[in-house]
Amino acid sequence: MEQMSRLSLFPEDVVAVTEVLGCPSISYTYSEPTAFYEYTQDTCKAARERKLKNIVVTCGSIEERPARDLYQFADAAHVDLKGFDEDTYKKLDSGKLATILATIKTLNDLGVWFEIINLIVPTYTDNPDTIRRMCGWIVKELGPDRPLHFSRFHPAHKLAHLTPTPVETLVKARDAARAEGLHYVYIGNVPGLEGVQTTYCPNCKKAIVERDIFAVTRMDITAGKCRFCGTKIAGVWKT
Repeated sequence: MEQMSRLSLFPEDVVAVTEVLGCPSISYTYSEPTAFYEYTQDTCKAARERKLKNIVVTCGSIEERPARDLYQFADAAHVDLKGFDEDTYKKLDSGKLATILATIKTLNDLGVWFEIINLIVPTYTDNPDTIRRMCGWIVKELGPDRPLHFSRFHPAHKLAHLTPTPVETLVKARDAARAEGLHYVYIGNVPGLEGVQTTYCPNCKKAIVERDIFAVTRMDITAGKCRFCGTKIAGVWKT
């Protein structure tokens, strides 16, 4: 356990500890990994050399050249698409929607498996027409198999005066996404709401992956295909 006694966080030490713990991957998150860009990139490189997987959790606010330099070492990503209106994006997040969309396209172009998370904030990003436009863009630019997660907002920090996102709003958003053609749509931050974390086969409509928060409780996928009808299911099913 010599590696475990090394408590520094230099890239090679992160990789060594990951191997000792038997983890197959390293996730870069909390805080935004582009805020410590060079460190993230160096660690991703070291992990790739040791055949470990890299998962980047990001707001997507990065220019294309550094994005490509970093994401060439990424195996998966979680991208927060915090809305689909430029003015609201600037007001709520001090960011630029166009930049985030470009990053999403870059990840898609590089072949990185990624999923999109949309936090629905009451009075800011809960407009049904805007949500439909966002879902339509995803289908058009990325295809119907790109997973989308609608996440429930809970009051905090500078938005403590708002109410939590109504569950009905989240369900309507999911229904709108499905109506636009997305195959894999989920709802997060609502424990106990039936079926919202379940993956359904887009062909036979049967439940093929069931989850309980972070645990997979049922898996009916064989060699990347639905066990019931043989339809290919988008995702990474073998690491």
